[in-house]
Amino acid sequence: MKRTDKDLLVKGLKRLATTVVLMFTAPFVLWQAFKNQEHPLFWPVCILGIILAGWAVIMGFKGISTIVESVFGKKQKTANP
Repeated sequence: MKRTDKDLLVKGLKRLATTVVLMFTAPFVLWQAFKNQEHPLFWPVCILGIILAGWAVIMGFKGISTIVESVFGKKQKTANP
């Protein structure tokens, strides 16, 4: 019986914790950008918010993938004859 890789599980949980932080930070940064559209730093702050939102999605997928890998193991590649 295969056991869960605890180090990999902790790594996945850390990625999900980063995702949760980014899920609250990115909308806040975007809200601040759209609230101050006349400010000269509107575009850099807006771009930063979009990057943070994208990074939240990427880290979410990587975190869930890492947790699944720690529980079930690596996916075995099969050769097609």
